[in-house]
Amino acid sequence: MSLIHPRQLRCCMAQLNLVVGDVDGNTSRIVAAANEARDRLRADVVLLPELAVSGYPPEDLLFHSGMRTQVARSIDRLKREVRGITLIAGYPEYDGTLIFNSAIVIRDGKVAANHRKACLPNYRVFDEKRYFTPGTEPTVIELNGVKAGVLVCEDLWDAQPAHQARAAGAQVLLVINASPYEVDKQLQRERQIGRARVSETGIPLVFVNLIGGQDELMFDGNSFVMDARGAVTMRAPAFTEGLYVVDLAVDDSGKVEALPGDITPLQGQEESVYGALVQGTRDYVDKHRFPGVVLGLSGGVDSALTLVIAVDALGADRVHCVSMPSRYTSQMSKDDAAQQAKLLNVKHSEISIEGMFEATLAALQEEFAGRAPDTAEENIQSRCRGVLLMGISNKTGRMLLTTGNKSEMAVGYATLYGDMAGGFAPIKDCSKLLVYRLCAWRNAQSHVIPARVIERPPSAELRHDQKDTDSLPPYEVLDPILEAFIEEDLSVDQIAARGFDRATVGRILDLVKHNEYKRRQAPPGVRVSGRAFGRDWRYPITSGYKSR
Repeated sequence: MSLIHPRQLRCCMAQLNLVVGDVDGNTSRIVAAANEARDRLRADVVLLPELAVSGYPPEDLLFHSGMRTQVARSIDRLKREVRGITLIAGYPEYDGTLIFNSAIVIRDGKVAANHRKACLPNYRVFDEKRYFTPGTEPTVIELNGVKAGVLVCEDLWDAQPAHQARAAGAQVLLVINASPYEVDKQLQRERQIGRARVSETGIPLVFVNLIGGQDELMFDGNSFVMDARGAVTMRAPAFTEGLYVVDLAVDDSGKVEALPGDITPLQGQEESVYGALVQGTRDYVDKHRFPGVVLGLSGGVDSALTLVIAVDALGADRVHCVSMPSRYTSQMSKDDAAQQAKLLNVKHSEISIEGMFEATLAALQEEFAGRAPDTAEENIQSRCRGVLLMGISNKTGRMLLTTGNKSEMAVGYATLYGDMAGGFAPIKDCSKLLVYRLCAWRNAQSHVIPARVIERPPSAELRHDQKDTDSLPPYEVLDPILEAFIEEDLSVDQIAARGFDRATVGRILDLVKHNEYKRRQAPPGVRVSGRAFGRDWRYPITSGYKSR
């Protein structure tokens, strides 16, 4: 390729972790990123993620008049303070009674262009049609002689906006995104969506993505550049803030070429999920300004993984784990919990619940008279532990982390106001089998979970010789059934056709439906799967639907 210039246009992708609603703080970070891109990286244009000004997703904050005022003030500030570089940043654009999800283009105090997002996602975790009006026109801007089409996130997932930009003369696509994380999402972005648009238009694309945790959603970054042949020429690391540059050059025929840059390898599933859990936990705690966290450490695999995530996210000095044995707690559980706390160098307390349990049973003696012990007594133990942990949380200001997994939450194998009590649930969207995989992966990095914790049969230890399999099928059976129902929406017959016992499938699906009332009262947690309990699971609590 014969180049007119060795470098025609230098783009800087600002992969930032922004805060929903902190318009002033986000604006300061945008200004700082633009100035650094101009001064240190010598960039001609800097790209900020979708809705960078307001944070994503701002949800009903968009309806507040104060948000409108703050956004207007932010745009004025960007026009004043960003000079000598072209800025492309996402913001909510207010136009009378309408709101648009827009990308503003600012150069030396003037608005050079404004692109209104045309394709508004309204599925799974997205609810953009509640807030925004779609745009209709392509936006093509000229930067150092290069004509660039500006798109906002979902505009890339639909073919029409890219075709419109190409027809309007675009030689490259500049795409700003707030694309949430889930397992293998980056493969979909690159191999399916990116290559499709490049193949259809014959022009390269630059894709900048948000990073950071926002309630249940996690944004992983992984910003990338793809050349006109569909090859990735640059990829930023996951879960890492930074400014990443790509040089675009023009050949004699006027075609734009994305010059090679650093390509960070894609992470494997366990590594990427673990990174999402750590980032999500850190951001939830830090963005809420909690001094640290407290959690119950039982000696089981779920609390063991949650503890490691908390330490990796916050540091050992901000984590307090509490073991709360009862008459049913084995010495093995006590020893393993103490050993893990020592391995991680965290504060570890042991507080027996036996006195609380006995006092509660004594208080309820007349009410329970003539009734055999059952789950009521088991749940009382869990609620005793919840009282202790919430007391510590209230006294210290540390947020309580819950330790339940997706398999348990699905079938209701959890206690309201007991082990479900807390402010955040890091592994809420991790199946039990995924929990084991994550423990193995993390231990391969450094030994932080005692082997016996992973190898022993799982048990709630709320009665003598209790095992999870007393109440549930083996997780090798349970988890695939749950995945088929929750993430694929399959019926009993369709799941049974995969080789599962039909009666077992029907029982499990009934448990999922009957425990919706519990999940509505559960704390938020990091979404990592294709469908998590929370904003993309909207089943009615009261329902006469028969799944069989």
